[in-house]
Amino acid sequence: MVNGGEHGNEEEELVAVLTSPLSLDGESRSEYTSPNLMQRIFSLFKNVRPGSDLTRFSLPAIFNIPKSQLQCYGESVYCVNDDIISICANGGTPLERFTSVIAWSISMYRPFMFGVAPYNPILGETHYASRGNLNVLLEQVSHHPPVSALHATNEKDNIEMIWCQYAIPKFQGTSIETRVLGKRELRLLNKGESYVMNSPNLVIKFLPMPDVEWLGDVTIQCRETGLEAHLTVTIEDISNGKSTVIYTAKDVISSLKTPIVKDPKELWASESAVIWAKVNENILSKSWDKANDAKRVIEEKERELARSRMLKGETWVPKHFVLSSYKVNGELVWEVEPKNIKLTAAPIVVPL
Repeated sequence: MVNGGEHGNEEEELVAVLTSPLSLDGESRSEYTSPNLMQRIFSLFKNVRPGSDLTRFSLPAIFNIPKSQLQCYGESVYCVNDDIISICANGGTPLERFTSVIAWSISMYRPFMFGVAPYNPILGETHYASRGNLNVLLEQVSHHPPVSALHATNEKDNIEMIWCQYAIPKFQGTSIETRVLGKRELRLLNKGESYVMNSPNLVIKFLPMPDVEWLGDVTIQCRETGLEAHLTVTIEDISNGKSTVIYTAKDVISSLKTPIVKDPKELWASESAVIWAKVNENILSKSWDKANDAKRVIEEKERELARSRMLKGETWVPKHFVLSSYKVNGELVWEVEPKNIKLTAAPIVVPL
């Protein structure tokens, strides 16, 4: 069971505003369309030096899509057309399962719209959603640095996922390069296999042509079978050897269904779609001043809570995960372990 804290009640039911997931269709199926932002982008970054860390950089609402980064992480797991996770679990041989895991990892590289970004999750923010037998829980376990944790289970296929991710965006003059650090682990419990992988980096290019690209090297390892894959995510395939199609994006991440709220009374006050509901509504209606005001209220409340904890000497503790860190070659590495072994059906679901 998962106890997330306060729910809605009969007097004041919590409202969640959900939008279409990021998909291959881009804006063609979305309720949201991004404005022409190039001139505003150059104005926004005119006083930012190349190499600057943008982790604490607060964007005006016109530069946001109506969803949190926490939701984007979750949607990359539960918003798919093929039941690609079950295929991983039910492969007949270690190589078949390993190949399916590679395809699944590629399916998580979702296309982003140029010039806009998700909200930075607030500390303690959660996102809890289900698709069929797959239950996915995320929590923002640190704000500086912004560390996100994910725990997912599928009892039917005996699958468990544990992620710990933190993104560090840096302004590079003609681009923003975001290093996506941390570890993703997929456990096929029936097979006694565990697959560990990293993520490529996200690069937003302003010049010579505006674009958003996933770039970098990805390593996928299965300790138990000894199988290991090294992927290079590029814009163009420059290999000359024999090719085998293991993943087709059009089949997996196009025409995705928008999640819905199945049980409003079970929503948590910490749910992403609840916290950002007013901002989402105003972005969708292009009421930018109201969106900025609603966003400012959320951010200022978080600053006040942080000041209060500092004055009291309190340390914030995640509700659903145990967070730890250690250093490797002088760089801090974060890890998480879920507090709850079993996840039940969530109040937000993806229609099948």
